[in-house]
Amino acid sequence: MLDRWPELLGTLVELSPRFRALEQPLLRKTLGRVATLRQVATAGGVGPETLLARFRAASGLPPLAAPPAVETPPAGRPAWAHPAAVAARRDARVDVEAGAHPLPHVLQDLAALGDGEVYELLTPFIPAPLLDLAARDGYESYPELDPDAPFVRTLFRRRPGARGAP
Repeated sequence: MLDRWPELLGTLVELSPRFRALEQPLLRKTLGRVATLRQVATAGGVGPETLLARFRAASGLPPLAAPPAVETPPAGRPAWAHPAAVAARRDARVDVEAGAHPLPHVLQDLAALGDGEVYELLTPFIPAPLLDLAARDGYESYPELDPDAPFVRTLFRRRPGARGAP
């Protein structure tokens, strides 16, 4: 979408400063090719209806006729997702700021997790495509968005009984 309408990047940044990372061409090229609108909305901490409405307004399109769906607030922190339980961590902001994609390293880190261990990932935005991929591979995740922090802390653990990705 940003390839076709690059001016929408400004709309994304207005919605959430966390989207500034997409100003880096490599990240935009890699993440932008696989992320759905729902994942982009999640990454920015906004509802998909809000994102779509802002895109339509920025593009000069009229609002959709149907009323927007109610945006569901995120569930509370699960008992397992406690920062004190972290066994391994990665600050992926360094990779993202350098224009590199941290996904291969994160997947290796997750695969190395033992039963009951928690993994902490710091990113400049909610890593929505990674959350979906990790869930598919047997991991639970809990993104923690503190508006005053320059990062999003996402905690992961292997679902009890799941093997995880090799």
